[in-house]
Amino acid sequence: MIRNFLFTLFFFTGITFISLIFLPTIFLPKKIVLFGGKIMGHWTSFCLQIFLSTKIIIKGKENIIKNKKFFIAASHQSMFETFFLQTIFNSPVFILKKELLSIPIFGWYLKKIGSISIKRNKISKKNLNFFENISKQINSSDRPLIIFPQGTRLPPEDRTSFKKGSSRIYEELKISCQPIAINSGNTWPKKGLKKIDTILTISILESIEPGLAKEIFLKKLENVIYSELDVLN
Repeated sequence: MIRNFLFTLFFFTGITFISLIFLPTIFLPKKIVLFGGKIMGHWTSFCLQIFLSTKIIIKGKENIIKNKKFFIAASHQSMFETFFLQTIFNSPVFILKKELLSIPIFGWYLKKIGSISIKRNKISKKNLNFFENISKQINSSDRPLIIFPQGTRLPPEDRTSFKKGSSRIYEELKISCQPIAINSGNTWPKKGLKKIDTILTISILESIEPGLAKEIFLKKLENVIYSELDVLN
């Protein structure tokens, strides 16, 4: 209980401090703001290792896609991956709920770094232009897009079918997909106390190349990520 308290205290104090220090960068070039995001990722790792004795392993680095455009599809079990994946990849472009952009300071950062928002379960002009906005962002940047095809944070044992949006992105962009399985929920669950002395693994899986039918892609993506999570758990 004490270690959970210390982790929460230091983690959120650090994230707040970094956010305030980098606040002036909102008026500076985007790359400076993105550097602040990487610092947050390293701070997340530091707090987990120091206060919860978490061993963090990155598996499959040799599978990281290089020298071409791609998007990341990662399992989502905790806040960990939203911060830490920025330290592995080149400042990914996030797709997120529109409501997050309304959060003071944090929302300003999300807008500045080019995050793409969508209002779930709503038909609007902006939502209808969603894939056009993604294409523009990817074509004008060397940053990969990142999506969480489960749609929300889920418990480690949950095997909910992936949302169809990830297959639409695959079909529209016609670029490679980098699947990633992360068992972060075994350490940092969505609800309840965080676990002590665990192994948190980020498993970077072999890429899925463009050209598959979107239904086949979605099934393959779901199978490779859930199969790896079964191994990690």
